[in-house]
Amino acid sequence: MPREIHPYGVLLRPIVTEKTTLLTALDKYVFEVDLRANKNQIKEAVQLAFNVRVAEVNTMKMKGKPKRFGRKVTPRPDWKKAIVTLVAGDKIEMFEGI
Repeated sequence: MPREIHPYGVLLRPIVTEKTTLLTALDKYVFEVDLRANKNQIKEAVQLAFNVRVAEVNTMKMKGKPKRFGRKVTPRPDWKKAIVTLVAGDKIEMFEGI
């Protein structure tokens, strides 16, 4: 049985890029989430943290890129990204001033 993740441990950080700021117009917000988290846990965490209603969650695992340190090339760790679609009319205020 998988270990339960606390809802505040599921969302690691928001991802703020040019592309993700354009998605906010479509009520979609992007977060880096725990690799072990599933869609239901992500939905619960967003609803609890931001007091909004979530319509849909899409997830994808991102492969870590290789980084160079002198001669040595080491891979960055893999991570998981979640695109959360909110119910029309709901907004996350943290993203609004960006």
